[in-house]
Amino acid sequence: MPSVTGLRALVTGASSGIGAATSDVLAAKGATVLRTARTITGPSSFACDLAIDVSALASWAGDVDLLVLNAGLGHAGPFAAMPPGRIAELFTVNVVSQLELARALLPGMISRRRGHIVLVSSIAGAMGVADEAVYSATKAALRTFADALRLEVPAMGVTVVHPGVIDTPFFDRRGTPYTRRRPRPLPPVTVAEALVSAIEHNRPEIFVPSWLRFPARLNGFLPSVVRVFQRRFG
Repeated sequence: MPSVTGLRALVTGASSGIGAATSDVLAAKGATVLRTARTITGPSSFACDLAIDVSALASWAGDVDLLVLNAGLGHAGPFAAMPPGRIAELFTVNVVSQLELARALLPGMISRRRGHIVLVSSIAGAMGVADEAVYSATKAALRTFADALRLEVPAMGVTVVHPGVIDTPFFDRRGTPYTRRRPRPLPPVTVAEALVSAIEHNRPEIFVPSWLRFPARLNGFLPSVVRVFQRRFG
């Protein structure tokens, strides 16, 4: 899939942040973009709570060539202090609903021998982050799902995107603002442009910014060393 021009794309979580920026970049490159979020209006948009049901969304979208699974919830704070039901809510929105939508649309891609699925994970999905234990687990699940799906459908493109700190409403919605001086948040369009480039080059995994690949890989080889740095620097 060398170009996104002419593709029919469905982007979840498209009302703001990475989803909105990705939709705009795809449209600028000539893709037909369908946008969905819990509250969204406008042409080629479908308001849908993925945590409730994805069947209506899948029927509305029809055959798509590109599925960008970007919708997600965050939560920050000690795991032991999480309110009842919050764990299930995060897994439902961040994992179950995303996979159900992929399951609904993938057969059409397979039959047409044309398709690409993008899963927006997080650096927290490549290495655990303190006070984001459940969020980290949901994003790690997306990464492992992608690894397995590539083996099942080698003719399809599957890309995992690991953003770092991005300037979106995510932090306000999770209930805890981002207060660190470094790393500084990147604009959502930076992720969107890297995401679309990854589709065009059929890359299995990208990190934004790219230097995040180093600590993620180091965590795989020397996790004890990474834990020392995490405890010291957060």
